[in-house]
Amino acid sequence: MPHLSDLIRRYTALKTADLEWLHSLVSDWQLLADLSFADLVLWVRLRDDEGWVAVSQMRPTTGPTAFQDDLVGAVLRDGPATAADAPVDGRLVGRRALIDRAWAEGRICREGDPDWSGGVPVREETIPVRRADKLIGVIQRSTNLSSARTPSRLELTYLQSASDLAQMIAEGAFPFSDQGPLMVRSPRVGDGLLRLDQDGEVVYASPNALSAYRRLGLTADLVGARLARTTLELAAAGDARDESLTWTAGGRVPQEAEVEGRGSTIQLRAIPLVVGGVRIGALIMVRDVTELRRRERELMTKDATIREIHHRVKNNLQTVAALLRLQSRRLDVPEGRAALDEAVRRVGSIAIVHEMLSHTPDEVVDFDDIADRVIEMAAEVSSTGAPVLPRRRGQFGLLSALVATPLSMVLAELVQNAVEHGLDQGPGTIDVHVHRDGSRPGADDAAGRLHIEVADDGKGLPEGFDLEGATSLGLQIVRTLIVGELGGTLEVRPREGGGTMVAIALPVERDVESYP
Repeated sequence: MPHLSDLIRRYTALKTADLEWLHSLVSDWQLLADLSFADLVLWVRLRDDEGWVAVSQMRPTTGPTAFQDDLVGAVLRDGPATAADAPVDGRLVGRRALIDRAWAEGRICREGDPDWSGGVPVREETIPVRRADKLIGVIQRSTNLSSARTPSRLELTYLQSASDLAQMIAEGAFPFSDQGPLMVRSPRVGDGLLRLDQDGEVVYASPNALSAYRRLGLTADLVGARLARTTLELAAAGDARDESLTWTAGGRVPQEAEVEGRGSTIQLRAIPLVVGGVRIGALIMVRDVTELRRRERELMTKDATIREIHHRVKNNLQTVAALLRLQSRRLDVPEGRAALDEAVRRVGSIAIVHEMLSHTPDEVVDFDDIADRVIEMAAEVSSTGAPVLPRRRGQFGLLSALVATPLSMVLAELVQNAVEHGLDQGPGTIDVHVHRDGSRPGADDAAGRLHIEVADDGKGLPEGFDLEGATSLGLQIVRTLIVGELGGTLEVRPREGGGTMVAIALPVERDVESYP
């Protein structure tokens, strides 16, 4: 389905500020659809001003839809419709007059004007969308009356609130330009609704909203109560009773807040109603988020525990490395000392990964920092004073812990191998080149693979070298980790211009990969 921005830029002459206003509107117009029990379609004039294009659509969650098909991208041109303008619902052509009239007169137009009376659901209505003093579109509001019946008090409150919101849209007062940041999951109409008068007193409370306040400890009726005062009285001792909560619960500002009491947490969202420049009241949507916050606290506790475990593992590994280092210094046998030094390096490379994991909220790390530290550590431990220059090109990006831990050992082994055997403990350069699929021009690799090349400018491979028959412990570790554990491929070949090249390809998960 085409995106709002794409349709606006393709078909219309609206400016960036107008586009941002429409983005704010459609991000919050589920509220209007639910209060209206109606479908909403946003129409914008074509660039040549000879028709309309539908750029967004919303269906209600509180009633049946009026349009089974998606209308986004549909075009209504002035004059007879053509095949090029399809797909267009046949009913739209006959109702085109309402869209044109709302645009021409700059007011809300309804079927049956001027006999419409507030509180009764209408079949068709068009609402001009205004930003400042400029009309930038028209909302078509269509109600499916197949299940029409005598509306309840709740439905009448919904419809009146929808009428007020529609008038605010027509006046350019909604969406709010100064609205505070909304939470990831804001309350919706069905979660619970309170209607306040201009003094902040509750004139209507839906059953769900009343139940939410009962969980906070309310024993009286909400209707007739000052919501701000009642909410502060129900808040748990020590809860933040700041001015923000007072203004939100009083419906004074368009923002959200939470209140805790008796082990329950209630989320509030305030929508001030300002019609004709006069504040007539507010809508307060209420949602019980007790269970959600409990789960979030459990996750935070779990994350903190995991990070503490990684921290302790890192400390223990560093202790093991220190003990091995002490033991190495007491040995007089060169081969034994070299073996213990290799063990220190391997333990150290694993410790680096756990150190990084102890600072992240999940089991994903930025492997570039780990790679740089492992490469430098391996070069320093393995060299005998000869200048060795390790260099990294490209980015590993984000990797899961299941990949990062064995890959850190692989890098350490390959760099040490290059220093000891490729450069033969002499001076030289070690290049580590890494890229993900699509990160270099002309790449046609299989999707989701990480490619690593470790090359040195040393003496090259010995004659008759065979990776399968190699007896080096380092290469055996690398082969086991890459092929056996990570499911990748490993290739060792001569480097052009002299030296040795080790090429690795690993499958990586798309949800944690980061392209350079």
